[in-house]
Amino acid sequence: MTHGKMYVGLDIGTSKVSAVIAETSESGGLDILGIGSVPSHGLRRGVVVNIESTLRSVALAIEKAENMAGREISSVITGISGSHIEALNSRGVVAVTSKDREITHVDISRVMDAARAVVLPMDREVLHVIPQEYVVDDQKGIKDPLDMIGVRLEAEVHIVTGSVTAAQNVLKCVNRAGFKVETLALDVLVAAEAVLSRDEKDLGTLVIDIGGGTTNIMLYQNGAPFFTSVIPIGGNEVTSDLSIILKAPGETMETIKLQYGMCYSPLVDDHDEEIIIPGVGGMPPKSVTKLELSEYIEARMVEIFTLVKDKVEREAQFYRWPALAGGIVLTGGGALLQGAPELAAEIFSTPVRVGFPLGVGGLTQDLQQPNLATAIGLVLHGHDLDGDNKSPLTKGENTKNTGNSFKQWLKNFF
Repeated sequence: MTHGKMYVGLDIGTSKVSAVIAETSESGGLDILGIGSVPSHGLRRGVVVNIESTLRSVALAIEKAENMAGREISSVITGISGSHIEALNSRGVVAVTSKDREITHVDISRVMDAARAVVLPMDREVLHVIPQEYVVDDQKGIKDPLDMIGVRLEAEVHIVTGSVTAAQNVLKCVNRAGFKVETLALDVLVAAEAVLSRDEKDLGTLVIDIGGGTTNIMLYQNGAPFFTSVIPIGGNEVTSDLSIILKAPGETMETIKLQYGMCYSPLVDDHDEEIIIPGVGGMPPKSVTKLELSEYIEARMVEIFTLVKDKVEREAQFYRWPALAGGIVLTGGGALLQGAPELAAEIFSTPVRVGFPLGVGGLTQDLQQPNLATAIGLVLHGHDLDGDNKSPLTKGENTKNTGNSFKQWLKNFF
C-alpha cells in the first residue's frame, strides 16, 4: 500500500504542545492521521524559557501523534509566537524588463524583493512576506499580475518579523527532541488560514487567537493580512485570577473554568448553583456560585477584548468595526470558554463566531476544535509550500527560495 506525503504541524504553546500528522489523499487534499496534545512546560508568554522542559513536551506530543497515526516522523513544520513578533506594511516598485512588457515570474520576484527591503535590527529576521495587492502602472487592486502588460509593477506587502534568538531556542528544542524543522510559520497566520473562508478574508475579518500566554490578532482586508499584533495576556491569566481569588491550585481552577466557567454573566442560567472547590493541604472544601465564577472570568476576558480593540483602533488606525463585513473569528483555547463569542460581540458591536479548522479530512468532530487550529494550519501551510495553489501565504513569492527567509536562515543556522 502506497502512502501520500506526510506533513507534521507542531504548535508549541504556553499551556500545551500539539502535534498533528497529516497525509495527502488521492484527491490531493489532506487527511489527518494522528493528533497528540500534552501540557506545555518551559514556555512563558509564547517564548521558550526552559529548553529541557520544552523538548520533553515536544517529544511526548509527537510520540502521541505517532502512536495514533501508526507512523514515524522525522521532520516538522513549527509555529512561532510571542510578544517579540512585529509586522509592518511595505511597498516595492520595479520596472518591467521584458521587451514585450509582459510581466513574468522574474518581475514578480523582483518586486517582492524590493518590497521586503526594509531596515531591521540585527536581532530580527523576516518570517513572512505576504502580498496584499499589486499595481500595474496605475491600475490598482490586482491580485495576480502574471502575464499582464505594463511598464511599472508595484507590490504592497505585509511583512512579519520575529526575534532571531527566540526562533533559535524553538529550533534547539525541536532538534534536541530528535526532529528536523522544515520551516517556521507565525501561529496566528496559519491559524487564520485554517479557520477563515475566502469570502471572510475578502470582506474583512479580525481573527483573535486566544492562547494560554498570549492573545494574537490578525486583521484581514481585501483578502490579505493588513495588521498583526500580539498581546501578552491569555487564558492563563483567567486561571491565575481564579486561583488567587478562590485560593486553589491552578490545575484545579483550570478544570473548573473549562467545565463550569462562563465569561458572559447574562448567559448564566442558575445564578445560585454552587460549585465545590476541593480543599488544599487538609483544608475544608470551599464553594462558589456559578454567577460569582462567571463574574471573575468575565472581568479578565473583558480586559483582553478591550486591549485588542484599543490596539487595532490605535495602531491599525481602524475605527469602523461595523465595516468588518466578515465580523470577528475567535480561535485558540480561549475560544472554548462558554460565552466568549457573546462577550466579544457586545464589546466590538459586530458579529462573532468561533473558528473551527477547515480544509482537512479525517477529523472526527471531537478533534475538530479551535485549540487545534494552529497545528492544523501548520500542516496546511506545509502542503501549500509544496503545491501550486493560490494560498495568500505562497502566491506571488518564490517560497522555496525567498518567500520564507527563515527557511533559508534555518539552513545557515544548522
